[in-house]
Amino acid sequence: MLRNYVDGPALRRRFYPESNIGGFSYADAGVAMYMQIDSTLRPTDRVLDFGAGRGEQILDNDVEYRRRLFNLRGRCAHVEGCDIDEAVLDNPFLDHAEVTQPGKSLPYPNDSFDVIYCRFVFEHVQEPHAVAAELMRVLRPGGLLAALTPNKYGYIAVAGAVVPNRLHVRALKYIQPKRKSVDVFPTVYGLNTRKDIRSAFGAGAETFVVYLSGEPAYHFGSPVLFRVFKWLHKHLPSSLQPLLIVYVRKKRC
Repeated sequence: MLRNYVDGPALRRRFYPESNIGGFSYADAGVAMYMQIDSTLRPTDRVLDFGAGRGEQILDNDVEYRRRLFNLRGRCAHVEGCDIDEAVLDNPFLDHAEVTQPGKSLPYPNDSFDVIYCRFVFEHVQEPHAVAAELMRVLRPGGLLAALTPNKYGYIAVAGAVVPNRLHVRALKYIQPKRKSVDVFPTVYGLNTRKDIRSAFGAGAETFVVYLSGEPAYHFGSPVLFRVFKWLHKHLPSSLQPLLIVYVRKKRC
């Protein structure tokens, strides 16, 4: 760990004054996506957490409001989870979980879910068209898919592409010392531009792509770098913002 390292929550409270109230900032990308999901969620909905993993976005979260917002279990009829990682079987925020195989069909019938969501999954997808087709197959007509992922042309993805996948865990020990190696996976960025997303999901979907900055995350625990990245986020053109939130509605026949 670097000397004089300052953890993320302390930097957030310093540079986003509003986070001293509820623990989160106006720039919180996860809150932005889950609030949109929450605005449409119904008690009768069946939901799929695609790439659910061990539930680290809730388990390791330092903000109570985000833990409540991100946890959909009990707020709808059923929360299903799937992942290629067997850690999903121990995810406590799911009603049921399945381990899936890359390149294989999802183990669900057609039109199974009203809502599908995923957080930092699209950047790992090896076969974007096949995965998008499967997600559309199991999503009901009129249903919503929401995904938070890096923008391929943003600095997060560019840096990730420059550093070989085999070195990601080692690099993140310095950049994000509290990031657990079990949560680091190879990146390919095949589903991380507006063009690629629209191409993969096709004419049967309405696709809305939001460019946003989020809070600085790759700052080495340095207040100086945090301030620099916050300034950069403010002045970057939208097409170069580091994050995307993708909303896809399956058209009704």
